[in-house]
Amino acid sequence: LSREERRRRRRATAKYRTAHATRERIRVEAFNVAFAELRRLLPTLPPDKKLSKIEILRLAICYISYLNHVLDV
Repeated sequence: LSREERRRRRRATAKYRTAHATRERIRVEAFNVAFAELRRLLPTLPPDKKLSKIEILRLAICYISYLNHVLDV
């Protein structure tokens, strides 16, 4: 078997798929925790308003720009 075929067979095993799914869940959870932390640092009205990830990023960009402007004045 070639190296690529061995790799494909290994990836097809239930053990590999389970381990991969676990790693992916941990990665996504860490990603969501980071977004929650960023969200907590941003001012919004109302404070508990649910924001999408793109809204959080856009708000963070605007807030950083605002803070830079305040520091420049």
